[in-house]
Amino acid sequence: MAAELTAAGHICAIPDLTGAVTGPGPHWPAFVRRAAEAAPAGEQTLVVHSNAGLLVPALAEAVPDVRRVVFVDAALPGAPLPDAHLAALRELTGPDGLLPPWTEWFDEATVAALLPDPRLRATVIAEQPRLPLTHFTRPPPAPPGWDRLRCGYLRFSEAYRPVAGEARARGWPVGSLAGGHLHQVVAPGAVAEWLVRAWG
Repeated sequence: MAAELTAAGHICAIPDLTGAVTGPGPHWPAFVRRAAEAAPAGEQTLVVHSNAGLLVPALAEAVPDVRRVVFVDAALPGAPLPDAHLAALRELTGPDGLLPPWTEWFDEATVAALLPDPRLRATVIAEQPRLPLTHFTRPPPAPPGWDRLRCGYLRFSEAYRPVAGEARARGWPVGSLAGGHLHQVVAPGAVAEWLVRAWG
């Protein structure tokens, strides 16, 4: 998607998180540090996906000139992990305290539906880290006032409909594109077009 946004005249920075997950954690300070190092100069719009939404308060503090945030099928800061979800993750956790790669949390048919292109699916699978359970049990802080920035929400999947509803209740602009949780990987052009139209 960075290529599509760049073609539309925007400067994009994607932090390299390779090797950021080491030891028992918490790992979010390393994620934030790498994002701050990658950020270009000038006014910033953060686009966060999935659990990266939890990092927004820390990112807004660390990255210069953040003015806007777009949550894309993402959790909101401070949102507790549902008990059932946490219990399922505990069941998946190995004796080393690590979870299997994310795509192994689901059956093959589910993963294939999320990533229909076999080559793309293989690339995503190969790049996944193994996260420790503490990544989910020790989330970053969400101090009051974190949403002082202009925020918006883009929903892909049904799983994030309740979160999009909370965003709407906060008075944020909310949009949707029908797709799976990884729609920005499957259809980067459509997602980039939405972002430029809504926030460009």
